[in-house]
Amino acid sequence: METDRLMDMLAREAGPAPRAAVARRLAPVALAGAVLSIALAFWLMGPLSAASLQSPTTWIKLAYAVSLALAAGLLTSRLARPIARLKAPGLMVMLVVTTMAVFGAVMFSQTPAEQRLGALLGQTWLSCPWTLVGLSLPALAGVLWAVRGLAPTRPRQAGWAGGLFAGALGAVGYALVCPESSSVFVAVWYTAGIVLTGLIGRLLGPVVLRW
Repeated sequence: METDRLMDMLAREAGPAPRAAVARRLAPVALAGAVLSIALAFWLMGPLSAASLQSPTTWIKLAYAVSLALAAGLLTSRLARPIARLKAPGLMVMLVVTTMAVFGAVMFSQTPAEQRLGALLGQTWLSCPWTLVGLSLPALAGVLWAVRGLAPTRPRQAGWAGGLFAGALGAVGYALVCPESSSVFVAVWYTAGIVLTGLIGRLLGPVVLRW
């Protein structure tokens, strides 16, 4: 069959594209990823005490994770389409990360000099990024599966965005079990874990998201 004839037949018989197809595919995966990360975190480490949940830092962790998940989720949804504008969601991701970095830096500058190293490293700096990555893997698998079923034309970028999205979802679960109480710790080590998950997504993207 001639190519032009095939394209004409497909165009006539394809019908209208379903509305909100990307959101309908990504939203359930995001919800499942967040729930799985929370359940896995509780199973492995146990929930925080009631007193810890009253700490402002716990809510800062959650606000950072949720805000970044929303921004990275929007970027992922754009990259799941053949042609989409990326500037706005990309700036949103940078704004969330930069805001957390600036807040952490301000709090660090107000910390007494003798306490700064403890505020930066906490008790779990070595394990935090890797634990966060582990909690993000179910979400990463789901996000890549969802994006693969759409129409990504930039698989490496889509994998990177999907990894950031999954990392932020994993951070939601980790925030509910993490004992650290320093904002600079969150700005550095949470971000490190999320970026590591993004790099895993970037590496997998060309393989998993290839048409």
